[in-house]
Amino acid sequence: TPLPSSVMAEVARKVLSPAESGRLIVDTARDVAIIKKGVEDAAEHIYDSLQSGKLSLQNFKQAELHPKVADEKAIDWIFLVDTLNFSFWSGCSKSEGEETPKWQVKYNGNIYTGYFAFCAGVNRAITEEGLDITNPKVFGSLTVDDVSRIFRSETTTPIPLVQERVNSLKEVADVLLSKYSGSFVNCVKASKGSALELLKTVVEDFPCYRDQAPYVYDENTTVTFYKRAQILIADIWACFEGQGLGQFSDINSLTMFADYRYVNEALVVSQFLGQIHDLQKALEEDLELANGDRREIEIRAASIHAVELIKEKVQQRLRENGQKEDSINSIMIDHFLWDYRRENAEALEKHPYHKTRCIFY
Repeated sequence: TPLPSSVMAEVARKVLSPAESGRLIVDTARDVAIIKKGVEDAAEHIYDSLQSGKLSLQNFKQAELHPKVADEKAIDWIFLVDTLNFSFWSGCSKSEGEETPKWQVKYNGNIYTGYFAFCAGVNRAITEEGLDITNPKVFGSLTVDDVSRIFRSETTTPIPLVQERVNSLKEVADVLLSKYSGSFVNCVKASKGSALELLKTVVEDFPCYRDQAPYVYDENTTVTFYKRAQILIADIWACFEGQGLGQFSDINSLTMFADYRYVNEALVVSQFLGQIHDLQKALEEDLELANGDRREIEIRAASIHAVELIKEKVQQRLRENGQKEDSINSIMIDHFLWDYRRENAEALEKHPYHKTRCIFY
């Protein structure tokens, strides 16, 4: 029996990896360019940080809200967090008036914003409210009201995309309970130590992780970013420091995690990336770009490719000095740039960044 035309079309479609996608899109980009000198300067800075020990696998556990013990509970915590690791920005376009207050979560006497506000909400639910929130039988049954309460804000601004978060939780819970005995740990074990195999499983089995788009210049090619799917694997690797369940023989095949703010800001402000006038003007006007907009795709792709180029330069320096080049990868560079943005938050706070409301980042 002949396959349906829709299936045949999908079979014929070429799906590029995030690294391949970044390279292709940058080669044809209209609004974003990579600055060669910026790449070289960044590589030297990162190489020095690697030598000094400032950049290491310890960075993940040093974050106060991340799991400190590498065990199966940590994997289920990471899976829950990365399933909902998207769209934490608050505000409105400048043309619409004053920017709204940031979504903030209070936990252990501290106020958190952004990604760490989400982590705080999860930890607060576990430690203060006794909610078994990493259990798919629990999180798969949460309602809009439940999620709104769990991630309640100290301001009038609620966590964005509540319904979409509820939908994602139900989707992944159903898959975990039907295929993986209720734990993402079993999905990790099935990958047999391959990051790429685990990535393939995640994007195939959990549609909410399927972060991809048609290539604007070729309808038969799909470009991929897989931000949350890759960071999920990278977080497990970093939590376990590359050992045990976090040991992946091909971990260096993953790219950075292309999102909307922290790494992009570090790249642009540090002049690793350049943006031509029209796009820069749009960002300064605080315009929201749709997911799949050519400009949004170019920004994300350029971030990926810039980090790949930086990685190659750092690896070259390591080889020249008789050191192992696999002591650096794109994950570690992403962590470095993310920390760099947070450490220089005051100086970079006013720099415009692209805003896109979606479940992928």
